[in-house]
Parts: sequence; C-alpha cells; structure tokens
Amino acid sequence: MLAAAQRLRRSSDFAVAIRAGRRAARGSVVVHLHLASTETVGVEGTEGSVQQHEAIEPVHAAVAARAGFVVSKAVGNAVVRNRVRRRLRHLVRERLDALPAGATLVVRAQPGAARATYPQLGLDLDAALRAAVAPRAGRQSDGAKRRRDGAG
Repeated sequence: MLAAAQRLRRSSDFAVAIRAGRRAARGSVVVHLHLASTETVGVEGTEGSVQQHEAIEPVHAAVAARAGFVVSKAVGNAVVRNRVRRRLRHLVRERLDALPAGATLVVRAQPGAARATYPQLGLDLDAALRAAVAPRAGRQSDGAKRRRDGAG
C-alpha cells in the first residue's frame, strides 16, 4: 500500500495530472505525469464555468511524488478491477522514489491489463514512465514540415 502522503485522493489532483501532465501509453497502461510547478490550470466547475486551481503547491525538498489509479469498468468486474489496481499500486510503490519530488502520477489501466501478467504490467509501466519522463523531441505540425521542405 502507498503511504498516505503518496496517494492522490481529490478529483482536482487527478484532473491536474491528466489535463496538464504528460501522457504516455504503453501496452496495457497509460500514465499521466505532472511535474511539480506553481502553474494554474483551468478546471471546469459544476456550472460549466472554468475555475483556476493551483496545480501543485510549490515544491519543497520533503514533498514526495504522489500517485493515483484509474481502473474503469471496461477492464472487468469489481474483482478484476481491484486485482489490477492492487498490482499497479504495488508496481508503482517500487518506482515512486525514482520520480522527481512533487510529481503527480496517474496510472490508467486499459482493458488489456486484466489479462496481462504481473511482469508484463511492470514492463508496460516502466516503458510508459520512461516515455513520460523523457524530454520531448521537437515536434512540428504537418504544415510546418511542408513549409520547411518547400512543399507548401
């Protein structure tokens, strides 16, 4: 089990990680990783209005990385979902210290996670975390590529 300080509980914490974080999908898991900052992110309110929330409190050296899990009914019935959640929680607990301090991680299980073995889930999680943490290569839109190549 994750320590209380390492768990995401509020829906606003999940929303910040999903909307403002980097997403990487590998195999049967999708990870959303939001590195700590003091940026504000718009989160839709109950009446459709956009409210500004502070993404994460300013980082101090003692702030640990936190994690939350999303396992939908598409994965399986309650027994299967809880088994997948327990496996993911155990895998993330071993890897949480490797994340930057103050990072927020949301792990979303895909339907294939129900059939994946424990070692396969670990490999998928490792690959997704590497992709989410790695710096992005300079991406260009198709229009920018065409202009650069002289085609448009």
